[in-house]
Amino acid sequence: MKQRENVILFPKWRTALEEESLMALKEKRFAEALDKLDELLSYQINSYEIVSGKLICLIELGRHQEAQEICEDVLQHQGNHYYHYLHIYLTILFQTNQYDTLMQQVEEEFKEHEVPEVLKGQFQQLYEMSNKLKVDMVIEHSTAYVEELNNAIAAGDYQKQWQMIEKLRRMKSEPSRNMVHLLVKEEIHPVVKTAILIWLQEINYNNSIEVSKWGRNIEINPNDMEDFRHHTLVKQIFLIINEMEQKNPTLYGLLEKLLYHYMYVRYPILPLKDEAENIALALKAIGANYLNIQLDVDRNLMNVDHYIEDIERCEALYSSIIEEN
Repeated sequence: MKQRENVILFPKWRTALEEESLMALKEKRFAEALDKLDELLSYQINSYEIVSGKLICLIELGRHQEAQEICEDVLQHQGNHYYHYLHIYLTILFQTNQYDTLMQQVEEEFKEHEVPEVLKGQFQQLYEMSNKLKVDMVIEHSTAYVEELNNAIAAGDYQKQWQMIEKLRRMKSEPSRNMVHLLVKEEIHPVVKTAILIWLQEINYNNSIEVSKWGRNIEINPNDMEDFRHHTLVKQIFLIINEMEQKNPTLYGLLEKLLYHYMYVRYPILPLKDEAENIALALKAIGANYLNIQLDVDRNLMNVDHYIEDIERCEALYSSIIEEN
């Protein structure tokens, strides 16, 4: 609401607006009450009663996002009514299923502030209810996602398979034995298998698993697997192509993306460390071709064409599943 600077609201008019807004609020005429409260706020009359009244109107009208933003703004000022606004804020988070945010806020309050006893029990109750509902929601969504994943596997829809695995990963859901067994099935796309492996790593899955990829079968423990983005091979390749970052930032950005995609698709069966120079040369050749620029790359040196084919194949596999902006 635009503030009306240097304009005085006559006391009688202010009183009338306040009384009318309160009456409209009591009679649950929330849209009308909100108009009158906004009028008062436009004259910088922003008492707790006015602001909290507006918050109630917004919540009742289903405009939770606006109410949440107002709460987040007033809570920054740590005023006298901080805990009253906090209670409204937590209620909004609860009503809009933002359980993680609510629980984090309560944890911070209990850790950093002395919450009034009259509110401590209510905050704790909101926390416990949020935790339970969050678990229930994860189970409900996980079941739906697993069903969608199975349907996508039956239909051979690789992109949908990857999307469902990513949703399960973000929820930190626990994979079933059948889910882990997908890693050895030939019909499962290599990009989907990588998504499953990253999921297992992130939840600290501490069991030996079998992975079938690129015609090889290996047995590994996800906890022992190195993040491919920080792999020694990746670091060595970046050292080789690093001079491009200053000479041609566009080319360097392209090489960085190609390398990431290549490693993602190959994971966990990555090239050997002594292949770093070959891969770097192949990346430069591909990048130069994509951008139609000239680079001194000897395609015959150390069988670069073989690596070019491998990288381009992995790039095609990656792009067929994962859409990037």
